[in-house]
Amino acid sequence: MGITFDFADVLTGPPARWLLSGFLTTVYVTIAGSVLASVVAVILMGLRISPGRIGHYAAAAFVEVFRDTPVLVQLLIWYFAVWGLLPESLRGFVAEDHPRAVWPVNVIVLAPEFLCAAWGLGLFISVFLEEELRAGLNAVPAGQREAAMAQGLSNWQTLRFVLLPQALTNAWQPLVGQYLNLMKTSSLATGIGLAELTSAARRIESYNAHALEAFAVGTVLYLGLGVAMGQLLLFAGPRRPGAKAADKPLAVAPMRKAGHAV
Repeated sequence: MGITFDFADVLTGPPARWLLSGFLTTVYVTIAGSVLASVVAVILMGLRISPGRIGHYAAAAFVEVFRDTPVLVQLLIWYFAVWGLLPESLRGFVAEDHPRAVWPVNVIVLAPEFLCAAWGLGLFISVFLEEELRAGLNAVPAGQREAAMAQGLSNWQTLRFVLLPQALTNAWQPLVGQYLNLMKTSSLATGIGLAELTSAARRIESYNAHALEAFAVGTVLYLGLGVAMGQLLLFAGPRRPGAKAADKPLAVAPMRKAGHAV
């Protein structure tokens, strides 16, 4: 007895709408989580390289906690434990009807499931982004920091204008891989009730028993999104200068202080 496929019952009617809604939910939560992860990663790296011991050890402890515990467990904690500890006024505000919080294809982004998923995924991936950034930073010649400090830049200015751009260039491809990991890890958010792509495929399986077709379409959508994300990030990311340009100092553009040029 051969296996027959019936994609018509997956790509039409309610199942098609569920897949589209789940796909867009995956895109939205990936974008939100990526933005949060990027911000937290830069803050963590700044603390890790700062001269203050308290900030350094706090950031190191943060990295170890989030890197060495399962992301699904973290999501469950954020949703079932931490969310209930938030002020009732805040939880009530999220539960209210907000027309602007309903994005295309009826995806509600101001909802506990979406917020906890974006928050949890963002914090989880941020520690890996920080490690990749720090590895890229370690590849920056020490003279770059010294040149920046000699021109009067603070630690944060040195990080922002001198070290971070070069660290991004050195570590961009591994960073792209971590953003793709965030997108793929978002499938675990089905465990806290987020109606993303994997959840949509499971819903179709319960609806008409076309599990193979539903997960096949879901896999293709994940693959397409991953390829598109990877190409877009690689295209938009920093590019390493050519061999001749690499021999020139990359660090600090001439700066002008009050009354004289530096």
